[in-house]
Amino acid sequence: TVHDDDVAVIQLCNPPNNFFSLDQIGGVADALAVLDEDDRCRSIVLCAEGKHFCAGADFSGGGRNFTTGELYAAAARIFGNDKPIVAAVQGAAIGGGLGLALSADFRYTAPEARFSANFARLGFHHGFGLSATLPRLVGPQAAAELLYTGRRLTGDEAVEIGLADKLGSLEDLRSAAHAFAREIAISAPLAVKSIRKTLRGDLADQVAAATAHEAAEQEWLRATADFAEGTKAMAERRQPHFEGR
Repeated sequence: TVHDDDVAVIQLCNPPNNFFSLDQIGGVADALAVLDEDDRCRSIVLCAEGKHFCAGADFSGGGRNFTTGELYAAAARIFGNDKPIVAAVQGAAIGGGLGLALSADFRYTAPEARFSANFARLGFHHGFGLSATLPRLVGPQAAAELLYTGRRLTGDEAVEIGLADKLGSLEDLRSAAHAFAREIAISAPLAVKSIRKTLRGDLADQVAAATAHEAAEQEWLRATADFAEGTKAMAERRQPHFEGR
């Protein structure tokens, strides 16, 4: 949807968790491609319906009808768009959901939000291009800490380390993100596009290379006993007991 103030809104609509689906991620990529060709759109708000922004992949037994390669091909397309994106992150941005949040140029969030790259707690390698995006935002040391431990950050903590940009109330989150996107939209669109291209550089290519490597690492780790234990422990809401096999 493109509003009268030149700001478009893309909303995830699979509440309450907005778990990944190929249709969802491909749909975001498709919408961004369409908006790149729409002169009415000068900036974009990426948001989600329901309690959580995106809780990543569903490992609870709900199943998936897509391959990691298909998902990451769609994910890589998201990073190739031309126009600035402001994400409104409420609730959880977990795993690949964190990766989706980091595809945006800016993140507005609330104290109630939870950010986590929880892959190692599942016995898994991180994905969705986090190898490229996470160190870029928070630095290599903080990225290593988040990836090794899988610990969760509140919205306040995310802003403190630069993982998110602005903190506000949950009730005003969407409107605050939209207001900032409007500030961007007031600027000259060709200049913004040019500046963004300079600042992001070859990020889209980095993400494409990163997701190819991440998918290969995930493939062999998915066959390990640790991954079986990690996903079982998460479903049972208990601490996993890993054996390194």
